[in-house]
This record gives sequence, structure tokens and C-alpha cells, in this order.
Amino acid sequence: MLKYISMKENYSKVRLQVVKLFLSAILTSMLFPCYAQLNPSQSIYYQNRYLYNPATAGMNDVLNINTNYRKQWVEIPGAPVAAMFTADKQVADRVGLGLNINDDQAGLIRQTRIMGTYAYHLPIGETEQFHFGLSLGVDNSRLNTKNAIADLTDEQIAAYNVLKPYVDGDFGVAYTDNRLYIGAAVPNLKSAFFKSADYRFDADRMLFITMASYKIPVVSDNDDFVLEPIGGFRMVKGYDNIVDFGANFFMNKYGLYMQSIYHTSQSIGVGAGLDLDDYALSFSYNIETGRMHNYTNGAFELGLKLKLFGK
Repeated sequence: MLKYISMKENYSKVRLQVVKLFLSAILTSMLFPCYAQLNPSQSIYYQNRYLYNPATAGMNDVLNINTNYRKQWVEIPGAPVAAMFTADKQVADRVGLGLNINDDQAGLIRQTRIMGTYAYHLPIGETEQFHFGLSLGVDNSRLNTKNAIADLTDEQIAAYNVLKPYVDGDFGVAYTDNRLYIGAAVPNLKSAFFKSADYRFDADRMLFITMASYKIPVVSDNDDFVLEPIGGFRMVKGYDNIVDFGANFFMNKYGLYMQSIYHTSQSIGVGAGLDLDDYALSFSYNIETGRMHNYTNGAFELGLKLKLFGK
């Protein structure tokens, strides 16, 4: 009898260790959102730069409402899924306001970020402008215990979910004229300036991002067909610096565009869309070219943009 009890106790201890290892693997699966940062929303390269740069909020007097849905690694259970919503408008001379909401899920981890934005647009010439933007809001991460196959009283789960929502912010600048765009942003300001924010398992944290593009008419000075080369540079915590380069091709006469972006994080994004006066639709697909291509069909993204109340 005593031997049976002893074996049962040993079995319980082994099971507890297995559960802890399982939970540790879940928590370190923040690698999933890491790829969300390494392969960000394709729309930031044209349709919605406000997703990464608060300086671009309210650059015109139209109310821009954007929704995006992105799903990665469609063959992997618990793969990252992201839903994004932004709204921005110029509300006064040189002043723009915006709202930026991101909801990211990866495995058992869900992160929700809600940011309000103030942007100032300073004319410096006939067509040139400097833009400055600051976003402030709340960031919250939680572990979904309903789907956890583990001991829910484990201290690893409690330690994660005891973390409270915290105030965070982003800062961005940009320069534009009729054809040139140059922008840069420092996201996650709390993590950038306060080391205490690092305890939130943020190995995927974006440190810095900059992007530039230039629109070139394909036929003389006619803008019916325009080629826009794009270049970008990103710094992500815990990963090599990433360079993005590619191009947009606009068929403005028909309201169509196509896009292709290569990321040195070993993926290629391709996309196409319809961009009309009142709305825009987009579809993009991200193809893994590195080791992950053996395990996934890549990622797809759908986008809808409404342009309301313009003069």
C-alpha cells in the first residue's frame, strides 16, 4: 500500500514538472508575435502608414477608417491572428487626430493596444510638409486560461495574468511632398525609456522603424500609371536588423494597384487592391522563404478603407 502511495506521489510530481515545462513553452511562444513584428501588416507600405507612424494621422480632411485582418501560418494550431482598426482625420488647420486599436492573439496569449493620437502638420513650402505625431494609450496582455491544458493554479499562469494594463505611447515624424515620403517612428515608448517594462516577455518589441518611398510617373508626367519604389529599415529586440525593399505599381486610371515587398527576415509580401474615391479594398499574402516555409502556407491579410466626410 505504501509503495502504491509513493508511486502515485512520484507520478504527480512528474506530471507537475511536465505541466510547468508545457507552460514555459507557451510563454516563450511569444516567438509567434515576434514573427508578427518581423512580417508586419502589409498595408503599412501604402494603404495605412498610420499603423506604424502616428505622424501620418490626419494628413487630409477626410475621415479615414481602416480595418485589417491578418492570419499567419494557417496550418499551425494557435498561429498568430491580428485585427487592426484605425480612424484619423484633420480636425483643424495643421492638426490631425487618430485612434489606433490592435488586437493580437498567438497561442494562449492575447495583447490589446488602444492608442489615441495627436499629429501636427507643418507646411514648409508649396507642397512640402513636416509631420509630428504622438500616441498615448493603454497596452494589456493576458493568457487565455480557458484553452490551457494544464494546472490553472500553476504560478506561471498567475505570474503572467497578474500583470496590469499599463500606459504606453509612440512617437513619429515624417516629411512629404507630392511624390516623396520619408517617415520614422519610435514605438513602445515606455519600453524604450524604462527598463522595468522589459519583464513583459517582449522579445519581439519594435525599437525603431523608418520608411521612404518616391512616386515615379511611368509615362511622362501623367499620373495614370505610377511606380513607387519603397525602402524600409526596422530594429526589433532580440533579432537582426531588418531591411524591407520593394515597390507599389499604381494604375490610377482604373483605381488599381499592385505591391511586392521583400523582407530580409526571409519573406516576401505580395498584394493588390482597389483604391477609389470613397473606399479601398486590399488583399496581400506573405510567403516565407526561410526555414518556416516547410511548416506553413504563409500569411494572408484583408483590408477595408472608408473615406468619409471629405470636402
